[in-house]
Amino acid sequence: MPYFICPNCKRRSIDHDRREGLTHQAVGCPACGFGFLFELMDDYYPGPATAFVVCGHDRRILASGRGVFELTGYSERDLIGREVMDALCLNGSAEPSPAEVAVEWGVRQLDRSLTLTTRAGVAKRVRADFFPAYDEDGGLLVALAPR
Repeated sequence: MPYFICPNCKRRSIDHDRREGLTHQAVGCPACGFGFLFELMDDYYPGPATAFVVCGHDRRILASGRGVFELTGYSERDLIGREVMDALCLNGSAEPSPAEVAVEWGVRQLDRSLTLTTRAGVAKRVRADFFPAYDEDGGLLVALAPR
């Protein structure tokens, strides 16, 4: 059974056919109206301060959910089209980056301790989870929470 999460409001749901009603349209969020839900392999329970960033298969940001501005100081328009690790100045000890591993190998990278540099130049320790997309488009969901 496919699990879904809204990158904007964090509402979790299950949908057996991955479609909205009897149409071929992708499942959207009925709670906040966000245009699509992100499919996960397993159910995921984000913390209240967790912020989501959605990326394409090239790791470039497509959308950001609630909490991203509060955590980073960046608005969605500042981030769209930029590579996620560069846009948020996410640094850690891992080489290659967890975003790259998640997209290339299709495996989750959970509980990564990284440093995020905010728009104001302040370094913050964050917990980052990277989820590969399981649909035909590919992509990546990044969950960021303060440590």
